[in-house]
Amino acid sequence: MPKIESLDRSQSQQRDGLSHQAIEDYVKTIYSLALEESPVSTSRIAVARSVKPASATSMIQRLAKLELVNYEKHYGVTLTESGEKLALEVIRHHRLLELYLMEALGFQWDEVHEQADILEHVISEKLEERIAAALNYPIFDPHGDPIPNVDGTMAVVSTTALSDLAVGEEARVSRIPDDSNSELLRYLAGLGTVPGAAVRVVEVAPFLGPLTIDVGGERKIIGRNLAELILVEKTGGPSAGDL
Repeated sequence: MPKIESLDRSQSQQRDGLSHQAIEDYVKTIYSLALEESPVSTSRIAVARSVKPASATSMIQRLAKLELVNYEKHYGVTLTESGEKLALEVIRHHRLLELYLMEALGFQWDEVHEQADILEHVISEKLEERIAAALNYPIFDPHGDPIPNVDGTMAVVSTTALSDLAVGEEARVSRIPDDSNSELLRYLAGLGTVPGAAVRVVEVAPFLGPLTIDVGGERKIIGRNLAELILVEKTGGPSAGDL
């Protein structure tokens, strides 16, 4: 009998852990989607979470009961103050873990997202603080995303897409928003277009054609669609020879 009770307790704890993880995943997803458009529709949440709309609605109603979201049918979802605080806490865990996995454990930048997705739900606040201190309280993760501070504030950087630069303009790669696409990250690393890299537009093909860019003294050709995914900070305009 004690073994059965122990098993029941273990299963209950496992269910509670999965439930807690699902709640954190949903508020993080809603926070990210709200950066593009708010209120966030149930259908957008369902697509982002790869679930059926009915499943998304059920979870949203649960989040509303927990006072983590404001939800009105046919209107959409917004995070409450508590919901936003939880989302930022999870995002802070995730981005600190990504950087720690690279800096301390030797993971590549295309490997860390999946690992951080798992670990973000289980680290304690004490471990989070130790990781932040070990990394000297970083501001950005390996993909250029800002790491929220403990109070939820984070750095704001004015960026533009690489595809929007004119011939001769210089910039520094700031951020790769799609950090979950490992194949994309490996390809960008091969081009040298990683956060911190200096780039200059050499040529822009007409009719939405590719860009020729200079990265570290080497010329690379990059498709327009891919260049739209790379966010940069402008550092210089075209020289007289480029005009």
